[in-house]
Amino acid sequence: MVDVMSADKRSALMSRIRGKDTGPELRVRKQLWRAGFRYRLHDKGLPGKPDLVLPKWKTVVFVHGCFWHCHAGCPYFRLPKTRPDFWDEKLRRNQERDETAISALIDVGWRVAVVWECAVRSDPDAVGRKLAAWAGRGKGNIQIEGLDQKVRSRQLPLPRI
Repeated sequence: MVDVMSADKRSALMSRIRGKDTGPELRVRKQLWRAGFRYRLHDKGLPGKPDLVLPKWKTVVFVHGCFWHCHAGCPYFRLPKTRPDFWDEKLRRNQERDETAISALIDVGWRVAVVWECAVRSDPDAVGRKLAAWAGRGKGNIQIEGLDQKVRSRQLPLPRI
């Protein structure tokens, strides 16, 4: 399949995609701030540079884009038809990097939450409530996803590494 955009236009479009301070991340930050949580952003000293670090609770939060982190079963993830081998490899490496970072954080005693973009899109208030309740007094590691227009949280499985 041929891309409908020229290579230059596609490159310009892709270069504007940010890795931090994304819309979903800003919404999660706003919800946690409103709930009274204070955090640091993108701590380079921690594996994976988590989006939010709540040192008081030894907790980190990753806000994952459904496309860039291959959220299985999500309507916001679809492997591009143009250059599928390239995208499959790139997105697979993203997943491996995520698993490595999460595993390293857990190994040194941090609690980890993964919030998916689809959850934030469907109900940012529910995401904020679930995340605040877990961060303040929850146990283990969680992921929050928004499939079927409902926000659900579940235990984050240990990485496959």
